[in-house]
Amino acid sequence: MRLWGSAFVLAVALSSTHASADPLQKSEDIVKFFAGASELGPSRGVCVGTEDECSSKKKEAPAEKSSLDMLINFGLDSAELDTTARAELDEFAKALKDSRLSTLSFLVEGYTDASGSARYNEGLSERRAQSVTAFLMSNGVDAARIKAIGLGETRPRNPDPYDPVNRRVEMRISTE
Repeated sequence: MRLWGSAFVLAVALSSTHASADPLQKSEDIVKFFAGASELGPSRGVCVGTEDECSSKKKEAPAEKSSLDMLINFGLDSAELDTTARAELDEFAKALKDSRLSTLSFLVEGYTDASGSARYNEGLSERRAQSVTAFLMSNGVDAARIKAIGLGETRPRNPDPYDPVNRRVEMRISTE
């Protein structure tokens, strides 16, 4: 059984317009970003010193970047991938096929804004996740490494429930 922890989040923001079909992220950049993901887990350490000294060391530690944003277009009330989305996902598929990422599995989560009923939005979010998953599989990503789910209008990225940025797909990357 796979353990789907929230290791890294690849937030794929779905906006309504995009002028260029050139991908924002190249596959090599994606591979480099996620290459360390197989060594996931909370870092642990011992601090020798007073409570104040140890607290200040924690504050000084650089924040670990945990997400990579890609802009992908879905039309309103649509699960169809446009040309720009296909270009972005093509680069992502290339990255996922790279041997440096071969041990990673992916949970593809689809989301919507609050425009429809909760039941309708669950179905639409599932179709969006399936659309991304089908594209990745058609580009050589092993089906056993990806699972699509729809989460409707839960966990919006923007507090405005009708904001188009909430119509998105997020890929959570974890090891088995």
